[in-house]
Amino acid sequence: MSKQNKLRIGAVSYLNTKPLVYHLDQLLPDAEIVYDLPSRLSDDLARGKLDIALIPSVESFRDPSYRIISDACIACRGPVMSVKLLSRCPFQQIRTLALDEGSRTSAALARILLQERYQLSPAMQPFPIGSAVDQTTADAVLLIGDRAMHSPQGFVAEWDLGDQWCRWAELPFVFAMWTARAGDDAPRVDRVADALQQSRDLGVQNLSEIATREAATVGLTMDQALCYLRDNLYFYLGPREQSGLELFRHHATQLGIVPAAWQKDAENEETHGCKTP
Repeated sequence: MSKQNKLRIGAVSYLNTKPLVYHLDQLLPDAEIVYDLPSRLSDDLARGKLDIALIPSVESFRDPSYRIISDACIACRGPVMSVKLLSRCPFQQIRTLALDEGSRTSAALARILLQERYQLSPAMQPFPIGSAVDQTTADAVLLIGDRAMHSPQGFVAEWDLGDQWCRWAELPFVFAMWTARAGDDAPRVDRVADALQQSRDLGVQNLSEIATREAATVGLTMDQALCYLRDNLYFYLGPREQSGLELFRHHATQLGIVPAAWQKDAENEETHGCKTP
């Protein structure tokens, strides 16, 4: 297959994605797989630079032509460990919020929880990838991914956003799903969907190997990495995850993060290509 005809697949470069891409290059030898930040993958999918990508769940709401093609996802059913909101003051006093530019879903989640818990709509500031927390004077800082696992000093309050959502909503939270652009030919996408689920299943069966290989790169011990992958994350888009996703969509719409017209269309659609475990 020529490079021009290869399916272009975008995956996230964080530790939490490693079980979803376990031997994926071997399962899809004819695909081009690229790794980047969630927000950049979303932009590349929207621009047509990618055919399929693991994108933040809020981004999948923005275009009614997008479709979820696999039940492999990144979700949590309690504390997630890698999505933190850190505050220099009590939460009810937050007036400014610095948002990690790596993931728009976590930014939306932080805004929803602050609004629902404290009726707060803080002024938002960018928090670029690679910046240190002492480079922002915002009252609160959202950290995601590998750097969120090492909470810095100087904060008086901390939320694990996965834990906060699951307690408040009494439903799991879905951070990212495999999403395809409209117009991709069905046979190739279906073949990819099967491979994505195979890769996830193999990854879940080999969490110890993944933890051993990846722990040092994110500054964790092997046991810490394994605990994170095994106990803090959930990789299946089941019925409760889909319910949590719809509740998230609803509140994102209420805050104007998701267009209202798309919310109305979504109420009548069925999720395509997903098998619940």
